[in-house]
Amino acid sequence: MKSVPRLVRRFVGILLLSFLLLAALNITLLVIYTTSQMPNAYPWKTAKEVADDLSQNEDGYQLSEKMARELEASNAWAIFIENDTMQVVWQTDGLPETIPTSYSISDVASLTRGYIDDYPTFTGEAKNGLVVLGYPKDSFWKHMWPSWDYQLIANLPKTALSVLIINVTLIFLIYMIANSKLLKSVKPIVDGIQALPAEQSVHIPEKGILCELAASLNKTSEILQFQNRQLCKKENARANWIAGVSHDIRTPLSMVMGYASQLMEDTRLNDAQRKKAAVIVKQSERMRNLINDLNLASKLEYNMQPIHPQTINMVSIVRQVAVDFINLDIEGSHPIEWETSETLTSCLVHADKDLIKRAVGNLIQNCITHNEQGCTIHVGVTKKGDNCTVSVVDDGVGATDEQIERLNKSPHYMACDENTSEQRHGLGLLIVRQIAAAHGGTVTIGHGMHGGFSVKFTLHARDGAG
Repeated sequence: MKSVPRLVRRFVGILLLSFLLLAALNITLLVIYTTSQMPNAYPWKTAKEVADDLSQNEDGYQLSEKMARELEASNAWAIFIENDTMQVVWQTDGLPETIPTSYSISDVASLTRGYIDDYPTFTGEAKNGLVVLGYPKDSFWKHMWPSWDYQLIANLPKTALSVLIINVTLIFLIYMIANSKLLKSVKPIVDGIQALPAEQSVHIPEKGILCELAASLNKTSEILQFQNRQLCKKENARANWIAGVSHDIRTPLSMVMGYASQLMEDTRLNDAQRKKAAVIVKQSERMRNLINDLNLASKLEYNMQPIHPQTINMVSIVRQVAVDFINLDIEGSHPIEWETSETLTSCLVHADKDLIKRAVGNLIQNCITHNEQGCTIHVGVTKKGDNCTVSVVDDGVGATDEQIERLNKSPHYMACDENTSEQRHGLGLLIVRQIAAAHGGTVTIGHGMHGGFSVKFTLHARDGAG
């Protein structure tokens, strides 16, 4: 069962992707936050710039206006400690009163790495002394003893990687344990869903966090099983009814046809009476054909019609059926034109000869039935690739786009349809579709190139056909 492993892989993928996205988001937010909180991110550099900018003249030491404005914008102050005297010989305006004006060597060492009166300080070397730059007390935090064990720094990448692996493993285990119950509940539900299309009975234990879904699937399975049992009863009853009615009608119908034939040939009757008898014979034959068609359609639907497949030549079979109809068309109102390439002498298929003849005959008869005023019927066989196609096209009244679409979408089995008045091409085409389905073929219905109705019957050709 492949669904649960795919689900596990999806969970793991989402988990790893979440790690990566969270790490990237945290790093981005850290950089943005750090940048926004440190507008003067380079105080050591600024101290060096002040030291380089500080110049001495006759009046003493002087700082350029540009640098003075920069310090003022940062709320920073600066002093200059002379090397020889260790005294403050220059200072900026606004120097805090608590800042000393005399320093020792130890004081200089302390302020270089830390603070003066809690003001974070940074130094820059000048020509004759040291520039000390001070910032507000809450502006920077300085590490007073910036020394680290060498092995700690050397092993830091390995340590960081180990900690990361441990954390990821721990989070993954917690995640999998927390979802194990979900995965255990998902597997039987997935099995049940896969069993429903196969019409198998489904019963899933109704427990766990997905117990409501399991109960719904069990209920659905019960409904489907009940519907299938009811459908089988209806289908069996319909099949038995069709078989019984067909059998019961044949005997009285044969008697009607026999007596009507005698009356039609009785010379003692006048012409009008004999014509009426001929109408009875013709309609009785039509009724007999309809009963045979109905019986055959029912047998094909329920796989009760025995099929005897053999290798047959579709070209010769279709030509034979067409010739039979030509011989029956005494009045010439429905001529048949043979439209098959002369180079195509055979198209071999593995099929039941009688059923194929019945299908082709139904297609031709369909053209005749729905074009009582006459039409030309074009019959042909083509072979393309592994397919052998029989086409029957007329130039008669044809059908509308809606009718064509409905015929193409209609199933190949006997479906209940209340709109029987609209079924212009009814039972004959149904049998053709059933025969095609029984042989693994297809039927395509459309408009003919001559303006009428077109049906194409396609079967798989055997090797060596051509």
